[in-house]
Amino acid sequence: MGPPRAREYSVEVPGTGGREETAIRRNSAYVDALVTGFPPPHDRVWTLHDAWESALSRHAREKCLGARVVDRATGAAGSYAFKTFEEVGRERAMAGGALAALGIGKGARVGLYSINSPEWVACEAAMTRQGVTSVPLYDTLGPDAVVYICNHASLAAVACSQAVLKTMVGCLRETPTVKLVVCYGGRGAGSTDEALVRDARPSLPAGVRLVTYEEFLAIGAQNPTPPTPASPDELATICYTSGTTGAPKGVMLTHRNLISNAAGYAFDLDISPSDCHISYLPLAHIYERVTMLVVLFNGAHVGFYRGDVLQLLDDINELKPTVFCSVPRLWNRIYDKVNAGVREGSIVAQKLFHWAYESKKRALDRGQAPNAFFEKVVFSKLRAKLGGHVRYMSTGSAPISAEVMQFLRVCFGGTVFEGYGMTESACVISKTSQEDFTTGHVGAPAPCCEIKLVDVPDMRYTHQDRPHPRGEIWVRGPSVFVGYYKNEEETNAVLDSDGWLRTGDIGTFLPGGRLKIIDRKKNIFKLAQGEYVAPDKIEQIYARNRFVAQSFVYGDSLQAHLVAIVVPDEEVLLPWAKTSADLSKLDFKSLCAHPKVKKHILDSMVRTGSEAGLKGFEQVRAIELSPELFSVENGLFTPTFKLKRPQALERFKHSIDAMYAATSR
Repeated sequence: MGPPRAREYSVEVPGTGGREETAIRRNSAYVDALVTGFPPPHDRVWTLHDAWESALSRHAREKCLGARVVDRATGAAGSYAFKTFEEVGRERAMAGGALAALGIGKGARVGLYSINSPEWVACEAAMTRQGVTSVPLYDTLGPDAVVYICNHASLAAVACSQAVLKTMVGCLRETPTVKLVVCYGGRGAGSTDEALVRDARPSLPAGVRLVTYEEFLAIGAQNPTPPTPASPDELATICYTSGTTGAPKGVMLTHRNLISNAAGYAFDLDISPSDCHISYLPLAHIYERVTMLVVLFNGAHVGFYRGDVLQLLDDINELKPTVFCSVPRLWNRIYDKVNAGVREGSIVAQKLFHWAYESKKRALDRGQAPNAFFEKVVFSKLRAKLGGHVRYMSTGSAPISAEVMQFLRVCFGGTVFEGYGMTESACVISKTSQEDFTTGHVGAPAPCCEIKLVDVPDMRYTHQDRPHPRGEIWVRGPSVFVGYYKNEEETNAVLDSDGWLRTGDIGTFLPGGRLKIIDRKKNIFKLAQGEYVAPDKIEQIYARNRFVAQSFVYGDSLQAHLVAIVVPDEEVLLPWAKTSADLSKLDFKSLCAHPKVKKHILDSMVRTGSEAGLKGFEQVRAIELSPELFSVENGLFTPTFKLKRPQALERFKHSIDAMYAATSR
């Protein structure tokens, strides 16, 4: 096969560039024009309604949406049961008819409040049929956020799962525009607990109607209604970003935004009806939303997890997906588990794994076929942990280390993509290529986007930097959002008059036109000696340390060094403690309070930081160990698992003050 040929993954647009910015770069396969939609014969697909109609006509008898059959008496999960595209199409038409019959017409806004499920997708599909704007709400949102979004978006109705029905009903007296609630079970039509809905009805405010999903479909069956779809430039959805500060912002995305991004996302993928996607990342997040669009448009089928991440691997082994999209948080856990298993194995097993790993890594680097013996004896066992059939893996939503990315490619085979994007770009801005086995970057601009880097003098990033230009990543194209709902000030802060979206991320272009994210413009602070620090970058590096499950790095502008709150990995710390006589009998909480444990983890983190090239002022000087994971429930994470820094600072202020007092003596 020979080594991969060197190539340019993105190229400069002639005649662009300026005194404070790089030339504009586009994907090298689409230099003359940005992608605005799917290629022929699908070039008349301009809206989500068009996409559904196209998929239904081409794949009517293929499997579409499936969930595991769960025994209500025992809770035991059986196999996946699927509806065909034709069956989902009929459900979509009935739900569309029900919307119209209940007075919810084109231009209205309807919420979707639940975990991923067949009903979520069918309801959203019905909205695209009738020109209704969908407004997803994360199922982890509490009453305050639900009330805010319902009122800010003036929702006419909300479709929710029975798991959050109590929360939804409790909000209704504060959400005067919501006049209809549709409740579903979360496993397809027929699974709603009718008694639960019946018991909730007496609590409803006057004028609000609550129906089961099955009743909703029956209304639609009795009131068949023709489609009233939106135009390409009308709103398809308002996605509320779970910001780390302030109230959520409603990102307005048109049908053109979503279709162009899906086309750019899928331009080099070969998805077919034989493929299967496991849906577990929240559909309220744009990453999973556009992935779902791409998968279903190409006739593949989707199986939904049961809603418990602890049961995800069991669901995967039952479903045996070929497409698996996740986030670094999960990939890091898989990486840690595999490496822990290797360390616990015999010397012979350890040597065999490392021999196989290095052999395959060299083969991939040279563009050669991997060793068949190692594939069968070593790597097939790892692939089996993800069902044994995964051929497309992707990671996004947050940065992933080059080491973990390489590990996924070597151990699990197939194609592993890393993407970079944001809700405001309707998902992907750039992604890696199937032909490129290098790591440490996020690939070339997607065909629907063009990118330039703009100087940030305060942070000493300029387009004239050597060896590579650096600056804030600006992106433009048909997938860039039209603005924040009812928030012109915030819109103007990120969108300029020429349509450029200021991402707030700092990037550089590597050889071959690959984009690398190196910093974050917003999450920086200056230490007392004048050095700028990016805590996100430091936390990502410390996350590679096997003892670190989570960390919150903080720097006071009046201090010359950093401190951190660290949540240790319990599954790593407990076995390590067993090897020490004075620690072996302590529980996890006690270990977190022990000075010896604290010193060991701090020393280990500093070594990890040094190996990754952190400068002295970027290393933490002191840490405090917390036995409680940061989570959505305790208010330290957004629903997309981004750290809420102001809340973390407030929560741990006493510990931070104590660390600074101790290290400043």
